Amino acid sequence: MKTGHGILLSIFITAILSAATVDIQAQQLKRGTINRKQVVQRHNLNITDPHEQGPTQVGNGNFAYGFDITGMQTYNDQFTTMSQWSWHSIVPPDGLTAADFEKTDVNTNGRMIPYELPNPKQSRLTHWMQSNPHRFNLARIGLCYGGDTSRHLTPEDIDNPSQFLDLWTATAVSTFEINGKQVKVTTIGDPRLDAVAFRIESPLISTGNLRVFIDFPYANLDVFSNGSDYTKPDLHTTDLVMHGKQQMDFNRKLDSTIYKVAVHSSRNVQVKKVKPHQFVLSTSGSSIAEFVFYFSPGSGNHSVPSFSTIKAHTEKYWPAFWNSGGFIDLSQSKDQRWKELERRIVLSQYIMKVNAAGDYPPQETGLVNNSWYGRFHYEMILWHEAHYALWDRWSLIEKSLQVYKNNLADAKQRAASQGYLGARYPKCTGPDGREWPHPIHAFLVWQQPHPIFFADLDYRLHPSVATLKKWSDVIEASADFLASYAVPDSAGKQYMLGPPVAFVPENNDYYKDYNPAFELTYWRYALKKAQSLQALSGSKQNPLWDSVYRHLAPVPVQDSLYVQWENVRRMWDKFNFEHPALLGIYGLLPGDGVDVAIMRKTLSKVVKEWKFDTGWGWDFPLAAMCAARVGEPALAIDFLLHPSSKNNYDKHGFVGGGNPYPYLPANGALLYAVAMMTAGWDGDKDVPTPGFPADGSWTVCWEDLRKAP
Repeated sequence: MKTGHGILLSIFITAILSAATVDIQAQQLKRGTINRKQVVQRHNLNITDPHEQGPTQVGNGNFAYGFDITGMQTYNDQFTTMSQWSWHSIVPPDGLTAADFEKTDVNTNGRMIPYELPNPKQSRLTHWMQSNPHRFNLARIGLCYGGDTSRHLTPEDIDNPSQFLDLWTATAVSTFEINGKQVKVTTIGDPRLDAVAFRIESPLISTGNLRVFIDFPYANLDVFSNGSDYTKPDLHTTDLVMHGKQQMDFNRKLDSTIYKVAVHSSRNVQVKKVKPHQFVLSTSGSSIAEFVFYFSPGSGNHSVPSFSTIKAHTEKYWPAFWNSGGFIDLSQSKDQRWKELERRIVLSQYIMKVNAAGDYPPQETGLVNNSWYGRFHYEMILWHEAHYALWDRWSLIEKSLQVYKNNLADAKQRAASQGYLGARYPKCTGPDGREWPHPIHAFLVWQQPHPIFFADLDYRLHPSVATLKKWSDVIEASADFLASYAVPDSAGKQYMLGPPVAFVPENNDYYKDYNPAFELTYWRYALKKAQSLQALSGSKQNPLWDSVYRHLAPVPVQDSLYVQWENVRRMWDKFNFEHPALLGIYGLLPGDGVDVAIMRKTLSKVVKEWKFDTGWGWDFPLAAMCAARVGEPALAIDFLLHPSSKNNYDKHGFVGGGNPYPYLPANGALLYAVAMMTAGWDGDKDVPTPGFPADGSWTVCWEDLRKAP
């Protein structure tokens, strides 16, 4: 391992020894007992480095504004204003449409099945399908200074910068000096509307030397970007319409995409167009100016709330959010790492609320910038959103989970075209549910059981006939696909998965490898759970589901250890990188068909051999859940705080380590794992906080968390 075999080996030994003691301090408390405000605010952001990598954000799950240390997007054009509706497409090439794309037939267990693979004969259409639709940056809003109204402030222009974000009210206050003159910017986002508001206080405002600019880019068609292209002014239009002296509209058109930015100023404002899509807004006569920017799709008219109205909404909404659902206080712990773990927990809740609580599942980078053209991944929906169930905040994901029902018809059509029953959901898509040609996208399958996983989480929170009815069609379609996707082996004695298939780590030979450990276990879980949920609604047992469940190939074992897939060779020196998915079979999943003794030995082997610096942020919570289930809670904590660069939570709480940055599945997985380690899981024998060491080093006070399956 790049982090050192010795470090993790000592961690593992420590975990074994500490698990032998039974002196844990754990307190499950009634809601309202913990001083939640105090816990949240001890992790407020205080940024003093103007070159801090990530943005500070305000937003509401559907809309987010990311900004630099000035409280605006003044000198960092990488920070964005994004929404769940900011999608753009260019015209397909050669007069074709997506329906004209020719799929590739691949031999799949004796059948020729069409897959959405890159087609070299249609290279232009292939690229168009890959890159469209794409999310884009709605606008850049910042400060400019001096006689040249188009000159943006730079880090060299400001002195003594400091930015403070009060997480309790989601209010940012940024202060700095320009030539000895104080500037204070308060930044807030409306909790319901796609609007950002600013209060700017400075004597430079009254003299007209400090102004606000808004700059509109074209969309960026790169796979990883901030969704902005400022080099193509002729490909889009911006029309300014004034409504009196304090309000204006910017009407935007990017090809077929139309949206509006309505702006309200607290004082009379002068607007100057300095470039085709850049405008400068200035006021004078007062040292205080307030601006509200309200973004909306289409061209309709909207009433723009004032700064004070948005401030009042924010100060009511965010405390209500923090006071809802589950909560954890680790401050009474003796282990000095408590504050860092608690910081990650608090900041992750804020990040996920801003970026992953909207009308659609988030992309891996949320509303910070674009990853994979801004599309969301169906397999990542679990890491992004499952934690809301254990934290009892289901209402924050109800809208986004509609993608399963909304895209059910397309998923059924995809399955039918390949000769399968039920519904086969895509891997990576936008609101339209269309897949784009890519080998991993074509062959990945571990997203297919997710709808059943979410249906179970919903029913655990809301055990009613209405819940079962809501999910019934999706459960049936998902389970039908799972059962029909599995095929009998050559002896006809058991069902197998693949090939062709892409496993969770995405590093296998898609055309030769088969029977992945995680997918086999997930198939078992989902088929069994589908039967039980449908039975609760009065449906009869499905004999195909039952047959596949009972005869599915066992989890692959080599040398008394579980391995990633059945025919893997040199597992521990060649394929000991990327996601250690085999740990998920008894951790995230309850381990149907798993031998706990073998799992414990496998975990020990992973600790010694895995190259964790090649992985991703959700690998560490995944490993932590496995350690907790096998009775190694000290190791579980060590995994959550693993020193790998892929598990580094920066000052904003973002996890990086390469493209994409930030990587939100890490935050969601952390919250799921911590809730599970605290409240426990089915069959945990009611051991208090079973995922924390029982040696008195951790005191876990918690409210309203739910057990995991």
